[in-house]
Amino acid sequence: MNMRVDVVAAPVRYRRMPLVLLLLIAIVPTVILAAAYLRLDREADRYDARVEALATSSLGEPGDLDDLDDALSAAEVAAAARRAALSTSLFQYRRIPGPSADLANAIELRSEVRPVFGFLNEESCVAVSANGLDVAGHNPDRAVVPASVQKVLVAAVALEVLGPDYTFTTSVRTPLPVDGVVEGDVYLVGGGDPLLTSDDYPIDEDRYPAFSTTSLDVLADAFVANGITRIRGTVIGDGTRYDDEFVVEGWGPGVAFDSAGPYDALLVNDARVLGRGQADDPNRGAARELARLLGNRDVRVDDGWGSGQAATNTQVIGTVESAPLSEIVREMLTTSDNNTAEMLVKEIGRADAGASETAGIGTRAAGLTVIDRTLRTWGVPMAGVRVLDGSGLHLENRLTCAALLHVLQRAPGTAVASGLPLAGETGTLSDEFIGSPVAGRLFAKTGTLNNPPVGEPPPAAKSLAGFVTSPAGGTIEFAIILNAAELPEPTYRQIWAEFATRFSTFPAITDVTTLGPQ
Repeated sequence: MNMRVDVVAAPVRYRRMPLVLLLLIAIVPTVILAAAYLRLDREADRYDARVEALATSSLGEPGDLDDLDDALSAAEVAAAARRAALSTSLFQYRRIPGPSADLANAIELRSEVRPVFGFLNEESCVAVSANGLDVAGHNPDRAVVPASVQKVLVAAVALEVLGPDYTFTTSVRTPLPVDGVVEGDVYLVGGGDPLLTSDDYPIDEDRYPAFSTTSLDVLADAFVANGITRIRGTVIGDGTRYDDEFVVEGWGPGVAFDSAGPYDALLVNDARVLGRGQADDPNRGAARELARLLGNRDVRVDDGWGSGQAATNTQVIGTVESAPLSEIVREMLTTSDNNTAEMLVKEIGRADAGASETAGIGTRAAGLTVIDRTLRTWGVPMAGVRVLDGSGLHLENRLTCAALLHVLQRAPGTAVASGLPLAGETGTLSDEFIGSPVAGRLFAKTGTLNNPPVGEPPPAAKSLAGFVTSPAGGTIEFAIILNAAELPEPTYRQIWAEFATRFSTFPAITDVTTLGPQ
């Protein structure tokens, strides 16, 4: 008898506790990480909002970098940056430590420049920003005498109103010639070109030679091209595009007909004529120069030269067009061209029919109205600002460093930025900052007014405003306007040098990874 034993295995029963533990091990860290993410995300949002608020604040207003003294130390900035970077590396890529580095660098720059304020009096102002973030200021809202840095405003508004490609056209008009003879007057009609120049004019003898000039000889050649050999009349200069204000009444003693003016819509060689004398009437001076060039081409002019308005029964026999406005602005800023600045103010006014006192005629008053309106449209703080001319030579001009800095912050990528003199190399800065760590990196408009007699208002002014670029990336924008009874060269150069030394170390933090998770 076979005895078979069937072994039936009982079902194995596993304990439930290990499975629950496994689930908890999987879920709990996820919950913790999610909670950490949400917290870090909220913290980063607050931090980003703080950076944005600081970036959009104005010097001296609530929310600028001065508020950080009580709210956020430099160490806390770095810690906030690390937290933001940690959030990015764990969960997303939208947050980077760049804004944190910008803020930390701004605070470092502020600590560098503030000691220099101790060298300044209360009649001067300074405003500094880094990558558009306001950093520090000394009386930034004080209205001071700006001198030639006022041209920055004119340049910026001209580019805005007229456009960088805008050009000026000068023409010559004559009655119909018969057998090479013109019976009557011929007209040189100005179109507002501030750089109309004879080819043989000795530009290189000027301290800061003009460039991007327009050749008057082209118009003299037009007479020859049209077969004209004799003019039985007068060469008339026509500058009626603008009014007849050739100089500004509010300039200081000795400025008119020397540092600036006379100018009109027709201007040749800055109204200087053969022998480097200067004509009282720029239109008459321009006509005289054209008559000289015609004589050099064997074109006889019977009755000399004069000024007036072109007759309607004449025809255009030749034109010459200026360089684009962007190039004219560069020339004005690099060489500090006073006549160009004043002519641009009138052209701005002429372009705005609503502001012009007489439709179609450029006036200083109309141009200044447009400048004021445009600056306000840009949000420039205008309290105390008074712009009375284009060159900055008017004794009653007033400008704040905060307003000037605001305009400079709009300038990158425009002819304003590219036209500023370069330290140690070009224009009015060619002899400045030689051997300095900012040589070749500081672009700035200068300004100088002595305003004698010493000790009587208005004060002397020495100005410097522009940008410092860094090889490591980033840009400092600055406006420095010194006002005092006297500003001898050793004084202002020492102050400039102190700022330059501190600007040269920016940015202090060049590797943003140092602000990230360690």
